[in-house]
Amino acid sequence: MITKPKGTYDLNGVDAKLYDYISKCSSECFACYNYDFIRTPLFESSELFHRSVGEATDIVTKETYDFKDRGNRDLTLRPEGTAGVVRSFIENKMFGNRVDAIKLYYNGTMYRYERPQAGRFREFCQIGAEVFNSNDEMIDAEVISIGYNLLKFYGFDNIVVKLNSLGDAESRRNYTEALKKYFEPHIDNLCEDCKNRFNKNVLRILDCKVDNDSNILKNAPKISEYLTIDSKKRFNKVKELLTLLDIDFEVDESIVRGLDYYDEIVFEYFTLDNNLALGGGGRYNTLVKNLGGPDVPAVGFALGVERIIELLKQDIDENKYAKKIDAFIMSISEEEKLHAIRLAQDLRLNGIMCEVNTNNLSMKSQFKIADNLHANFLVILNNEKLSKGIVTIKDNVTKEEIELDESEVLDWLLGNI
Repeated sequence: MITKPKGTYDLNGVDAKLYDYISKCSSECFACYNYDFIRTPLFESSELFHRSVGEATDIVTKETYDFKDRGNRDLTLRPEGTAGVVRSFIENKMFGNRVDAIKLYYNGTMYRYERPQAGRFREFCQIGAEVFNSNDEMIDAEVISIGYNLLKFYGFDNIVVKLNSLGDAESRRNYTEALKKYFEPHIDNLCEDCKNRFNKNVLRILDCKVDNDSNILKNAPKISEYLTIDSKKRFNKVKELLTLLDIDFEVDESIVRGLDYYDEIVFEYFTLDNNLALGGGGRYNTLVKNLGGPDVPAVGFALGVERIIELLKQDIDENKYAKKIDAFIMSISEEEKLHAIRLAQDLRLNGIMCEVNTNNLSMKSQFKIADNLHANFLVILNNEKLSKGIVTIKDNVTKEEIELDESEVLDWLLGNI
């Protein structure tokens, strides 16, 4: 028997219902914020991800799926969503002469070769957004609030945003120098990866998964001590706006994110119940220019769908996600079935969710299926009544019945579902 690759999964059952629910909530929410949908390729030039994410990051050094195609081109399955959206933004010249913010959102699969565990897979889905052409703190607050509100819409009650500032270029230069001075006498006590990060990107040491509980990392200099005046002002303004928007947040200087392109504001969404991260993001004002585009500021975030589904399943209301239809059309004879399939077509084309008997089932079996599908109404077809143009509709909850002219069924259901 052929089985699925390690770290992947089939989306079905309750997981599929939750994914559909999350996707619908997301698209409706983004529409309210005036974000447009974007889809980028599952694989891109390896250079795109290596340059944007960072050669010294764990993602690039350990987790990317890199391969050569038949044309000997170096390609990579996308490990995250931002780089591809930035590439598309540049290649399609979305900036043009725009003076307003350009808002985009995505919902798609990503790939990282890492150890599979609960809520974390090698093929996984992220829902996220990117905003270009605005450096205003209001956009920072808006982006943070969208992810926060989405998690509330999904069903999480206790969400907190952990917030930090990585500062501008000057702040980071000063901070990098301080970290090198601090870590140099301790470097032999850190893991091999951290020894490599020391020379390539010392900030990556702060994101180490091996030494994160060591006193060496805990006692490292804090970025807040090296922020420029402008970066401090920006950070304070964002906090002020988040307070205004009733977003629960706390400053956490351990939040540095695992990608090299971030600057200024960075953040992650956590559940207070079990302190698990559900996603995060930040500002990346230099990435567009570094990838060959104009000098355009940007900010974004992404949520991890699998972890969200895993947590929602722990306290799931089965009825909330159970399949429900508006009507079940019941028929037995061939003539009744002809009426049923024609009526179903009319109902479906007018937005009514319905089902018909397609397996020569008895009336008893059809009643049972209608109950399993939580049908609101039963449309019962009978040869004798059909000869007079009459159809019976039964409320599947109250069990009350009415008879209608066949031509009136559509309007009646539209008025009662």
